Amino acid sequence: MIEYKGYLGNVVFDPEIDAFHGTVININDVITFYGSSVTELREEMQKSIEEYFAFCQEQGRECERWSQC
Repeated sequence: MIEYKGYLGNVVFDPEIDAFHGTVININDVITFYGSSVTELREEMQKSIEEYFAFCQEQGRECERWSQC
């Protein structure tokens, strides 16, 4: 499991794409990310969460908060 700003990502290996697939598990909204290494997984999780923050702001709604959005 990895963490970014209080959001927790659960990671599994997907042999069909030969990469790791992650999902943020402590909110109801769906945030996913992929990576081939631990470094890439962390970077992609951070990007996905930051995109989620931007999307919520564009839509004029609050992010599900486990930290500051």
